[in-house]
Amino acid sequence: MKKTGLLLLLVSAIAAAQQATPNAAGVIETNANMPVVRYVTPSASDLYCAGLISPQRLPDANYVNGTLDTPSTTKIVDGELVYLAGGGYQVGQLYAIMRELRDINEFEFYPGQSKLLAATGHPYGDIGRVRVLDVRSHSAIAEVVFACDPVNPGDIAVPFVEKQQIAFRAPVHFDRFLPSSDKVNGRIVLGKDFDGLLATGGKVYMNLGSNQGIKVGDYLRVVRTYTASLHDPVDSLSFKATMSEDTQKRTPSFDAGYLNPNKGPNIHVADLPRHGVGEVVVVGVTPTTSTAMIVFALEDVHVGDGVEMDNPQ
Repeated sequence: MKKTGLLLLLVSAIAAAQQATPNAAGVIETNANMPVVRYVTPSASDLYCAGLISPQRLPDANYVNGTLDTPSTTKIVDGELVYLAGGGYQVGQLYAIMRELRDINEFEFYPGQSKLLAATGHPYGDIGRVRVLDVRSHSAIAEVVFACDPVNPGDIAVPFVEKQQIAFRAPVHFDRFLPSSDKVNGRIVLGKDFDGLLATGGKVYMNLGSNQGIKVGDYLRVVRTYTASLHDPVDSLSFKATMSEDTQKRTPSFDAGYLNPNKGPNIHVADLPRHGVGEVVVVGVTPTTSTAMIVFALEDVHVGDGVEMDNPQ
């Protein structure tokens, strides 16, 4: 019985020693700093409902100008008929229905968001897909064959283009504190539906495109520094707290704009390591912008977070 106990103790000690062995980079891998993550594979709906930021406005000569029940019905769903204004339609042809978007809240999730978005391009939503059934008078008659959202009169129609499928990716170890590199890097400019906090499956738009070597299927790491929280109007309030523990004689301050009355240590937020919060895969690209889907997230992904090329092992 004693021998069995000693054997179990020895096995446990060996296992603990193995777990504490640094890897080739001199880092001890644990689930805390290098968790194993599993990627979500984008579905057809993810690809065709993702939307985009276009550097230029899309052509709007062809658009939805009504439906069978106009003017009583303005929300047109899968299986219903629509009328298309414009020209060049051919029976059997597929058209993607797009909508140029505006944020009715006009709220900035990070300083300078509106200015950066205006410089990046014009946000569009993928609304659905129609097939032309007939051409009569000044309109084409089409059927909605796929809908992300209800089609509305005024939505534009552009020729449909098949999108590249994204291959399954096996689970990997994710280094949460990987240092920055000279790889291509940019920023999440906007979130789908103008969301500011996104999770796995969410769609984001970045100020990186094919001009920077970005292509469909590329994986990018989402990173954040603590200075982003320092400049956030809400998160920064915690940094300004005068006390974190009432039994602490010399309480610290975080880059405080006042003299610490308790003469505690001043913690410089810029010295704290940046950390990875998740990864995205590119599902659409233009010369200067790209659309991506969050394939895993260890915490909320924020609009304004940084992104950089990643090659997970």
